[in-house]
Amino acid sequence: MDFRLTDEQLLLRQSIREFAETEIRPHVREWDDAQRFPAELVPKLAALGLMGVQFPEEYGGSGMSAIDYCLCIEELARVDPSVALSVAAHNGLGPAHIAMFGNAAQKSRWLVPLAKGEKLGAWALTEPDAGSDAAGTRTTATRAGDTWILNGTKTFITHGASADVMVVMASTDRSRGAKGISAFVVERGMRGFNAGRKEDKLGMRASETTEVHFEQCVVPGDHRLGEEGQGFIQALQVLDAGRIGIAALSVGLAQGAFEAARHYALTRRQFGQPIASFQAIQWKLADMATRIEAARLLTYRAAYLKDQGKRTTLDSAMAKLYSSEVAVRAAEESVQIHGGYGFVKDYPAEKFFRDVKLTTIGEGTSEIQRLVIARQLLG
Repeated sequence: MDFRLTDEQLLLRQSIREFAETEIRPHVREWDDAQRFPAELVPKLAALGLMGVQFPEEYGGSGMSAIDYCLCIEELARVDPSVALSVAAHNGLGPAHIAMFGNAAQKSRWLVPLAKGEKLGAWALTEPDAGSDAAGTRTTATRAGDTWILNGTKTFITHGASADVMVVMASTDRSRGAKGISAFVVERGMRGFNAGRKEDKLGMRASETTEVHFEQCVVPGDHRLGEEGQGFIQALQVLDAGRIGIAALSVGLAQGAFEAARHYALTRRQFGQPIASFQAIQWKLADMATRIEAARLLTYRAAYLKDQGKRTTLDSAMAKLYSSEVAVRAAEESVQIHGGYGFVKDYPAEKFFRDVKLTTIGEGTSEIQRLVIARQLLG
C-alpha cells in the first residue's frame, strides 16, 4: 500500500492552497460578519475546476478522483470552512444526484452548466419535521397530466436562495412511505418555487442556508430523476458519497485549527519563553496532529474505495463520524491554547470553533452515523 500522493496531486494541493490563501483568506472575516455568500468567488472556483471536480469531462467536469476531491475540500476548509461547505454541497449533493441518476438528456441540460460553474446547485431533502427521519418527507408531488405539482417546505438548504438548479425529494405516494419518495429537478424562476427565511447561524455564516417553499409548483414530467419511488434510495447513495466530502472538510478545518494553534504557541510568550516550550501545550499539539492524520487516512480510504467503484456506506460513515468529532476536539483545543485570545474574533481559533459544530450535524448527525455503522456491522 502506497500512502504517498502523486506529483500531480501534490501540485493540485499546492495550487488550491495558494488560491485559498490569496483569494479567500483576506475576506474570511468580512464574509462571516456579513453572513454573505461570496458569489463573486464562483467564477474563480470554476476556473480551477472546483465546481465540477468529479464529474466527467464530457459533462463539463474536471474528471478528477475522489481523493483529488478530498484534497481540494481540505485546502479550502483549512482557510474558510464556509467556502468549503458551499463547494462540497454544490459538488456532492444536487449536481451529484443528477450525475448519478439523471439520463443523458438531463445531464446535458443541467449537469453541464452546473459542472462548469455557470449555474449553482442545491439539494432539498430536510424538512421541519423530517431531519434524521428523512423517510418522513411531507413535501408532496401530485401527478397532473404530463406534469407534477409540488407542495411543501424544505429547511436548512444550502444555496436555497441562490441556487439555479435544485434537486427536491417529494412524496409521490404517501401510502408507501420511503418507497413512495421521488426526486425532481426544480429550476429558479418556476412559479411556486420560492426561498423562505434565511437562517441566522452560529457558524459557516458565509455559506447560505434558507428555507424553501413549494406552493402549487408545476414541474414538467421530464424533470423527475429515475423511476418513481426511487428518490429515497437515490438520496441514501448520494449521502454515502457526500459524507466523504464532509469528512474531508472536517479534516481541513481541523488542520487549519491546528496550524493556528501551533503558530500561536510558537509566538506567544509567557514566563519568558514561548508557550510551545511547555509540555502541556506540546502534548495538546501532538494529540491534535495524530488524530488529524488518522482522520485523514480514514477519509482517504473511503475516497479510494469510491474510486474503485466499491460501496462505501460503512467507510464513509466511519470517516464522517471520526473526522467531524476529531475536528470538534481540534477546534476546542485551538481555542484553549489561544487562551483569552481564542475567544475574540481577532484570531482564527474563534471562527473554527463556531464553524466546526456543523460537521457533526450536516449530512447525518453523529448519532445517525453510529446507527449506519452499527447496522452495517450487525447486518
